[in-house]
Amino acid sequence: MARPIWRGSLSFGLVAIPVQLHTAVRENRPKFRLLHAKDKSPIKYERVCQRDGTPVAWEDLVKGFEYQKGRYVVLTKDDFKTAAVDKDRRVQVSDFVPAHSIDDRFFDQPYYLLPDKGGEHSYTVFHQALKETGRIGIGKVVMRERQHLVAVESIDDRLVLTMLRFANEVVDAPKMAAVDRAKVPAKEIKLATDLIEALAADWEPEQYKDDYQENLQEVINSKLKGETIELEAEGRPMRADVIDLAERLRASLKAAEGRPKAGGAKKAVSKKAKAKRKKAA
Repeated sequence: MARPIWRGSLSFGLVAIPVQLHTAVRENRPKFRLLHAKDKSPIKYERVCQRDGTPVAWEDLVKGFEYQKGRYVVLTKDDFKTAAVDKDRRVQVSDFVPAHSIDDRFFDQPYYLLPDKGGEHSYTVFHQALKETGRIGIGKVVMRERQHLVAVESIDDRLVLTMLRFANEVVDAPKMAAVDRAKVPAKEIKLATDLIEALAADWEPEQYKDDYQENLQEVINSKLKGETIELEAEGRPMRADVIDLAERLRASLKAAEGRPKAGGAKKAVSKKAKAKRKKAA
């Protein structure tokens, strides 16, 4: 099993379960370096003092809070430890809320929360109880010198801990008077709901591919072979000027009616872009 990124305990009531945190998502996009166009040399970034223009080593850096323009107060590691109310390594769950009640805007980064040695039994009891009640545990944990709000839920017979945003980090949607005052005909709503039902499907994440990243990798592979590649765009151009929304909805519904239902033999997967290759000059 991969090495955990954090070890501690999951606590609720008087129960403490030894747990470890593991990465639940990964970045698959290609990494790029900035190069000097003249000789293709990588660009190096240096930490430079703004006052005297000299490079500064990592060990000579400190963290400062700008309380006035150009004036700072320096905080040490001990200062951050002092601010941490809970200095022990634990996820303290204080509430259990309905799984459907959390706004998606609050969810941030997910991690697998797995049992550590000796915690397998109590871990299993906890995740089964969460599953049966349909609730999510809400708590806090101190990691990397800051406190995080977290959600703990049962997914696929494992606990998943997701970092949550605090309420003051979620921005309200901008007010749009034209939208708030809009009145729409019932027939358009009916057509739109019929279209949604016609396109209804089960959530199967494996069928959705990052077409742009696949095409980009194809471009990279072609350049490595000394070739250039031209990808032909597919699909219709998007138009924002809807003259007759009801007519567009009817046409969309008619096209959707011929689409295979979710779970059928054929899935609606986007076609791979056609490529034209030619030797690089």
